[in-house]
Parts: sequence; C-alpha cells; structure tokens
Amino acid sequence: MTTATRDLAGLTDRIAEIAPGLRVETGPGATGPYAYDASNYRVPPRAVAFPRTADDVVAVVRACRETGIPVTARGGGTSMAGNAVGPGVVLDFSRYMNRILDIDVQARTARVEAGVVLDALRSATALHGLDFGPDPSSHSRCTLGGMIGNDACGNRSVRDGRTSGHVVALEIVTADGVRAVADHTGLHPVDPRDAGVIARLESDLRRLVSENLALIRTELGRVPRQVSGYQLQHLLPENGFDVARALVGTEGSCAVVTAATVRLVATAQASTLLTLGYEDVVEAAEDVPEILRFSPSAVEGMDEAIVATMRARRGPDSVTGLPEGRAWLYVELEGDDQASVNARAAELLDALRAQGRLTGGRVVESPAERRSLWRVREDGAGLAARLVDGRESWPGWEDAAVAPEDLAAYLRGFRKLLTAHELTGVLYGHFGAGCVHVRIDFDMATGTGRAVMRRFLTEAAALVVEHGGTLSGEHGDGRARSELLKVMYSHRMLAAFTAFKQAFDPDGLLNPGVIVDPAPLDADLARRELPLVQTTFGFPHDEDGFAGAVRRCVGVGRCRSDAGGVMCPSYRATGEENHSTRGRARMLQEMVRGEAVTDGWRSTEVKDALDLCLSCKACSSDCPVGVDMATYKAEFLHQHYKGRLRPRSHYSLGWLPLTSTLAGYAARPINALLRGPVGTLLARLGGVTTKRRIPAFASRRALRKTLRAARTAEQAKAVLFVDSFTRAFRPEVAGAASRVLADAGISCAPQDGLCCGLTWVSTGQLNVARKIMARTVDALDDGDDRPIIVAEPSCAAALKRDVPELLGTEAAQRVASRVHTFTGALTDLADQDWTPPPLPENVVLQTHCHEYATFKGRRPADLLRRLGVGTVDEAEGCCGLAGNFGFEAEHYDTSMAVADLALKPRLDKLDGRPVVADGFSCATQIDHLAGDRDIRALHLAELLDPAADHTGETS
Repeated sequence: MTTATRDLAGLTDRIAEIAPGLRVETGPGATGPYAYDASNYRVPPRAVAFPRTADDVVAVVRACRETGIPVTARGGGTSMAGNAVGPGVVLDFSRYMNRILDIDVQARTARVEAGVVLDALRSATALHGLDFGPDPSSHSRCTLGGMIGNDACGNRSVRDGRTSGHVVALEIVTADGVRAVADHTGLHPVDPRDAGVIARLESDLRRLVSENLALIRTELGRVPRQVSGYQLQHLLPENGFDVARALVGTEGSCAVVTAATVRLVATAQASTLLTLGYEDVVEAAEDVPEILRFSPSAVEGMDEAIVATMRARRGPDSVTGLPEGRAWLYVELEGDDQASVNARAAELLDALRAQGRLTGGRVVESPAERRSLWRVREDGAGLAARLVDGRESWPGWEDAAVAPEDLAAYLRGFRKLLTAHELTGVLYGHFGAGCVHVRIDFDMATGTGRAVMRRFLTEAAALVVEHGGTLSGEHGDGRARSELLKVMYSHRMLAAFTAFKQAFDPDGLLNPGVIVDPAPLDADLARRELPLVQTTFGFPHDEDGFAGAVRRCVGVGRCRSDAGGVMCPSYRATGEENHSTRGRARMLQEMVRGEAVTDGWRSTEVKDALDLCLSCKACSSDCPVGVDMATYKAEFLHQHYKGRLRPRSHYSLGWLPLTSTLAGYAARPINALLRGPVGTLLARLGGVTTKRRIPAFASRRALRKTLRAARTAEQAKAVLFVDSFTRAFRPEVAGAASRVLADAGISCAPQDGLCCGLTWVSTGQLNVARKIMARTVDALDDGDDRPIIVAEPSCAAALKRDVPELLGTEAAQRVASRVHTFTGALTDLADQDWTPPPLPENVVLQTHCHEYATFKGRRPADLLRRLGVGTVDEAEGCCGLAGNFGFEAEHYDTSMAVADLALKPRLDKLDGRPVVADGFSCATQIDHLAGDRDIRALHLAELLDPAADHTGETS
C-alpha cells in the first residue's frame, strides 16, 4: 500500500468516524469528472465529498487537516481559470447544500447555501419582484458559492457590478475547522468556545491592514473589474473592515463558504434591447463610452465567429435580429416605464449614428427574439470553443479587463499581440465594463505550443497592465493567471496577499496553487498528444476522430441546467455530475488518456457513467460545443462488448425490427400470449421491465391494407419510408401520413421492408447496424432524388445522421440529404395554399428528442402554430422512454423520473386537450403514464388526417 493510499484510507476512516453518513467517493469512476472544470487544467482529486450541512464541511476540513490533504470547494464546476480543481478532497456543494434558507422581502436580502444555483434563487425572488443583480452567462448552473469564490459579475455588470457588492455576510469554515460568520464589521464565531481563535485571526487581519495602508490604497480597487489577487481594500478603515467582501474572490483559498446572506435588487419595470452592428470589435469598443452616457444595464459584445457557429449548429433561424456587421453590441436599457425607455433607445441610436461607426442598429421588440439573442451571447464560451470550421480555442486569457474608456486601445494592442504570435482569438464579453472574454487557438498538446502560450500570456499580462487594467475581471486568477500576478502587483503587495492567506490558512491546505504560491500556468494542462483511437463511427467533424469528439466537452456545464432545452434528462432526474453530459464526456476523456482509467474500452467505470444516458441526442443540439453522447455511447458499447456476451436487452430490444416483423405474421396469438404469464416470463428473460405492457404487434394484413390504400395512381412526388416501428406497431400512422401528404400536394409512394438500423446503433451493435443500413441505402439510392419522408422521428434522424456517419459513403450522404420528417415535409414541401382540417385551439405536444436535435428549425410546435393551433403546450424535455432505455428493467425508475420532469405534469392537467407525439417511444410512454385514463397520443398525421372525425377532440 502506498503512502497516498494509506493517507486516503485514513482520511475516509476519520470522516466516517466524525461524520457518519457523509457521502465520500473515491476511485476513478467517481473522481474522474472532478479532475476538470471549464479551464485548461486537469488535477485529479483523491476523493469527492458531498456535504449536506456545515457540520459535514467541518468534519471534512478537520480530517483533511489531520492527514495533510488539501481541500477544494466546488459549486457548478464552471470555472475557466482552474479554480475548482484540486489534488485533495473536492467538496461538491451543488449536490445537497443547495437550499434557499430565507428571503427577507422587506430587507431585500436572501440567505442561501453555497450550492444554490443562481437561477433557482432568481426564480424564488422573482415572486417578490426582486432579483440578484450579478448574472453570469452560466446563470442556469453556476452556484452562489462559486460566484462568491470568483467575485463573478455577468451581463448586467454595468448596472449591478460584482458579487462582492451584493454580499452582506458569509458563513465560513476556517482551515482549522472552526465555523464563523464574516460580515461588514469583522469575524464572529458560531460557537462561543471558538471566540479566542477567531479573535486572533481578526487581530492578524487588522495588523496586516494597518501595516499596509498606503500600499492597499494605491494598488487595489483601481478599475471596476479588478478581481485579480485579494481585495484587501475592503478591510481599510474607511471601508469598515468588511471581512465578508474581502473574502469574496479568494477562490476558496482562505476559507470554505457554506452559506451567504446576499442583497437583492428590485426587478426593472420596463426594458428594451438594442442590437448594434459594427465592422469589427474595436469599432464597437470605440462607441462604448458614448453608450455608457445613457446608463444602460448591459453592454455586451461578440464577433462574427460566434454567430456563424450558432447558425451552423442550430440552424439559420437560431440567430435573428442582428443588423448588418461583423461584430455586434447588445445594449439593454431599463427604467420605470416603457415610454421613457423607448425614448432613450431612440436617442441612443441617433447619437451612435452620428458617431459614424455603426453599420446598423435596431430595437428588438419580440420577446422570443430577445431570448434567442441572449442565448447566443450566453453560449459564447462554448460556441467559441469549437467553431464552425472545426478550429478549437481555449481559455487562459479569457478575462482581462480595463477601464471602458481604454477598451478600444487595449483591443488594438491585443490583436497585434495575437498576430505577432500567430494566434487567433474569438472575442466576446462585457464591453460596458471593459471586460473582454477571448478564446485563443493555443496548441497545448506540444512543447512548442505550450512555450508559445507562455510567452503570449506573459506579454498579454504586461499589455493589460500597461493599459491600467487587470488580469482577471470576474473569473478569478486560478491556475491560469496566478503566476502572472507578479506582472501586475509589486513585491510588497504579493507579500501582503501571502500574509492574508497565511492568517486564514497557515498550512496552505485550502485550494493550493492559486493566487499565493501559485502553480506554473502551464502545469497540469489537460491537453496533450494522444494516439488515434480506432472506431467504427467515422467522426468526420473531429480532426482527431473519437479523441477529438470527446474533447469537444470543455466543461461549460450547460448540461447541468434544470430548465431550458432538453439536455440532459438523466442529470435533471438524478442531480449527479456523473450522469451529466459533461461528466460522461470527462470519463471518456479519462479513458482516452489511459492514466486513471487504464482498461480502455473494457472500463466498467466508463460503462457505469454511460449507463443512464438515454441516447436522446439532445446534447448534440443543446450543448454549445455539439457533444453527441448518444453516438459516443453507441461506439463505446460496440467496443466494450466486442467478442463478449451482451446484456439480454441488447438482443431482445436491439433486434426488435426483425422479431417484430416475424411477429406480424401471427400478431393476434402472440399478443394474447404476451398479455399473460408467458409475456411476463419472456420480459424477464429478455431483460425487459415487467412494469410496462409490451405494445401490441400489428398484423401483416393491417399493414398490407394500409399500404394498398396509400398507393396512388398519379406520379408520386415523394417516398414515404415505412419504418420498423410504424410497420410493426401502428400502420395506421402510415395511412394517415399518406392522406395528409396527398392533401397537402405531396403524393407519396410507400417504401416498406427497409430499416434505418437505429435499435442496433443504440445498443452498440454497429456491425449489424452497418449491414442493415447498407441494404437500405442500396435500395433508396437508385437514381431517385425524390424526398424521403419518415413518419417516425427517430428513424428519420438515424437516416439523416447515423447512416452517413457510420457508412461514410457518398450514397449514404445522398440518401441523408433527401430525408424529411413528417413535420419537415409539411413545412418545406406542402402546397402554399394547403389548408388542413379544423384543428383544436389547444394541444399538448411531446416533441421527439431526435427530431429536436437533428432537424433544426423544423419543429412540430412551430408547424402547429402556423396551421392555426392557438396554444401549444410543449413538454420541454425527454419523455423518458427513449427507445430501448425505458423498457430495460434496470432503467425503469430513471425513465419514470425523467417523465415526471415535464411530460407527466402536463398529462395530469390535460383537461381533454389532444396529445400529439410523433415518436413511437413518446406515444408508448404517454400510454403508460395514462394508466386507466382515456388518453391516447396522436401522431401529427392523425391530428391532420382529412379522413378523421374532427367533430370532437379526443386524445
């Protein structure tokens, strides 16, 4: 047993002794995802602890002090500077310590635990007309503890400044395990018996300040975004010895914050958004001082690369409302009434046009358009990480800030510096506060590239200091910039920082390597050269194949959001990092590295991380960098089980297209058999849950009857691909689809007997999938260029995306280019004067995840509204069944937990509204959730069927 192993065993034993029940996890499967945040660094921890109370934190800190093991506090893990990784024990506050303890409406304050996600706090305070001012772009997953650690700001920092300006008090645990409260008057022990310890600490702090008054007054607090180093100016006599504010921005290196009391602001009564176009970001920066005269709440900037990537990833309609230009500013104005805000907006536009730099400008009236535009800006870090041309870019110098009036001059010098080092940067950020985020195409995989990065960062630090600025404006110094503090501050100031750190943490156990005694900025870099991994999927969009594909995840953590979009259903159901898209991607990165995870494709840790992935594909659209975990999982399962016995469900469900075809020849007796004890036995033998009814098979006679009726005497304009699910379980959908399409002027010829191979892909049986797909492509690529319309969204997505990526042939590409969903066909191909039958005023909609992810801009909700449905109540998220996933016995509970997030609440409040669900999985889940209630999901084709009875609306 090694010394490190003995120390770890001693630590876990000690924690178990003093805090029984506290969850502490070790081993690569648990710690792998916590070796990373959103920075360039990889620092594997020895253990991860999940405290539920402040006393749990005390137990961990005391045990770590006894064993000499460092402690790193972590919130959402979205740090771009390497502040949330550490070599000892990582404390994950987001899992359990995420309660809002109190909201005092009269005092306009809230008391929250460190793991509370910002959006959760904002949702709670919005009920009282209040808000928490700082709003980082990661607001859907960043925690208050993390914001306090970095002194975060956000998009509206022009109005609301930094987190430190909104902190009233902090509840902390010191390095020796003592609980205390820091506020604007000093430090106070929670336990009176600790009064002596806290008094000595406070005395050390007061002596430090008194010995360095002139130094602190001249070097700190010079520009609004000066986050670098420690903010000792808050301890000055004129600032009231505010220890709480002094601890904000210390990045967990001085104390562990367990809770905070924060100040709230009133929600604006009226607002408007202007979008302003420019030739480049420097021209945009030149106009910032003029814009600031109009007291905006936000002035945000970005360049064209981010917009191009968003449009490529999510469709051209994902970004609307931008005027002509190659760089843009968003300017938000707020006030007490809309008329005055609108008048200021018009006056601002006139003033900027007079300046002569503007290429275009407009007021964005539509709330939907505003949300879309803010989404582009908020996803900037991820979108810039993997651009539309395949280039990768990285943080490291992503947070420098200068005074707003110096921003244009700084950017001119910065662009020259990039050119001198033959680097390219993608710029965005908080232009109104002088803070520029930039991701740069550093080559961190080679020694030469790392040397270039070091030289560039050193010169960039000198440049920003020359312009009177700061290395860090809201992300903190972390591992990325702490070494460079010597460029910005005097030796005496650095000594003061060291004294401050030592007063709180004399043994250097709290988040070592940042700010004081920093690690080299090029130590512990995650990126390195790796051998090419042989795979069955081609991964054509990733230069390094599978290794490059999983490297897409840069840790921004949008998959940890619990609202908005569809990603990631398993994380939303479990709240576990390992069950997020990010957690899985990090485990796959660990597998490719081959250090902590040493058994490659055979790794049980990676298999466990992927186990609850529903293969919904939502991440391929919702993730700003386009991580496609469903494909990665399929590849992993293929490799993991190569030459080995598979789980039983891979055979029973993976081969369903074949077995269901055979069942169609004797559907009636087979259905009767499956409804009895034999069905239960077969389900158990096949690894299928017995808590669901097995869907009834349709007879071949019913299929033939439907297909005969679907054939038309006229020349067909399109091919209606009758997929395996429609053929086996609901041939009536093919009939309805054929009638609707004909009514819309798209006569179809049905094509039966082919399969997209989806079930073999989702179970990782890729060799079989390729054979099935090749046969289908051969049949469809016969010189015909007519559209291929697929009623089942998952099969349409497989033909569109999986088939060309797995086969890699021109024929597969030709077939994929012809594929439309039913919604897409009606959107793009229907006669302009087509009018559907009368439709209900209100419907509930469950969009299939694969359709959502693959067919951008062709959503059923949009089509229904265009056709006249007044209210479309869409269940935003996965239904939970997800093909084979929800039928597998071990996944049933997770499947139902996912359904509880969005779908089930809508079914429980249905009130007779029709339910539309094109996906067979979605319809099956709805049937299961309905129980004995008279609820049946309709395919969109059935809702629009001209032959259906539209006199009454039933579901």
